[in-house]
Amino acid sequence: MKGILCQLTDTQLIDVTHGFPRQNVRASAFWLREVIPHFPPAVHLAVVDPGVGTGRKAIVVRAGGHALVGPDNGLLIPPARALTEGSIEVFRVAVSGDGSGDPATTWPPDPASSTFHGRDVFAPTAGRVHEAGVDSLDTLAGIEHTDSYERVRFPVCQHRDGGLVGEVLAVDGFGNVITNVPGTEIRAHVGGQIEVSGDSVPVRRTYAGVDPNESLVTIGSHGNVELAVNQGRGDDAFGVAVGDSVHLR
Repeated sequence: MKGILCQLTDTQLIDVTHGFPRQNVRASAFWLREVIPHFPPAVHLAVVDPGVGTGRKAIVVRAGGHALVGPDNGLLIPPARALTEGSIEVFRVAVSGDGSGDPATTWPPDPASSTFHGRDVFAPTAGRVHEAGVDSLDTLAGIEHTDSYERVRFPVCQHRDGGLVGEVLAVDGFGNVITNVPGTEIRAHVGGQIEVSGDSVPVRRTYAGVDPNESLVTIGSHGNVELAVNQGRGDDAFGVAVGDSVHLR
């Protein structure tokens, strides 16, 4: 993919991460939503694509001076919405060989492989958009505006039986368990204890608020409730993984 980009543009390339959970579109959309707003306007290329080679489409999303390029599986929509208080614009890319457009205007010129659209579709698209400019999307051949696109929706925690039932959205590289419970729900308990799935756990502002290898609940940089272990792995200590329920009381 970098080779293709370097053929098309001499722009600076920045690797954000290659560590998103494989095939997990929702968790990757969560991370992109947290990361991309810290960048200046740019073309962002993101590929988490379990539907590669199928009928899923390729899209470019324009938001707040940025363009996001990737598969139409919901991955790009949460980060795009985080980039602007206004509306986002979605454009569908006509890809050679998928029957989605006139062969005279689709690109790249060679038929895309069925297993590596990062190289054959998305990298060429990102390079082309960068060279033409984000404002040019309305006029680029083979790219057209669409109101039909896939969305990823994050679950909302529920108040139930005097407590909260949330869900694990992601686990970071340190093992910190990120839930969908807003940090505002536990802010008043910082310095005290809450029950997590029946066990009493200290609520602290920092990881170092407990001794090494002790569990804690905290509010992460993303503003959500985290289950963590000081210098250890929260996913192991709490026995949870992405998609599992978490009960707070």
